[in-house]
Amino acid sequence: MDHPCAPGPAPACMDGMTSQHGATSAADFFAARLAHQTDPADLARARATGAAPLVVDVRSAAGWAQGRIPGAVHVPLAELTDRIGEHAPDLDAEVVVYCWGPGCNGSTRAGLALALAGYGRVKELVGGYEYWVREGFAVVSDAGRSRRAPDPLAAPAG
Repeated sequence: MDHPCAPGPAPACMDGMTSQHGATSAADFFAARLAHQTDPADLARARATGAAPLVVDVRSAAGWAQGRIPGAVHVPLAELTDRIGEHAPDLDAEVVVYCWGPGCNGSTRAGLALALAGYGRVKELVGGYEYWVREGFAVVSDAGRSRRAPDPLAAPAG
């Protein structure tokens, strides 16, 4: 079966999501996404209730210095599998990974690396740091804490 986003056969990682007809069902696809992704509003809500997961920024040192989600830990993607145990020694820890934004697949790679390392409760932050900022949530940089007004294209009005 051809993969819908690229020519050729579907990647082996999609084998577990095939229906009896050989195609990924829409329900399986969206259920898997919801199980392994969270959006900025849901993450902010979890943090406000004290049920915050470990939030891991996998961007470069320059990205971290420019701005980050308050309370996040910085573990660059290239160091992730070697250093995640410093912050999450329990493989059952709830972990949210993020990178720059929707055009960056660093958090997808980080989520995969953590899942392959045995972490079973890993989620990717939809939209990454960009959507967090655009929805008006607080950020921290080496210059201090700040918050931008929500972008009306990214956050609900009113």
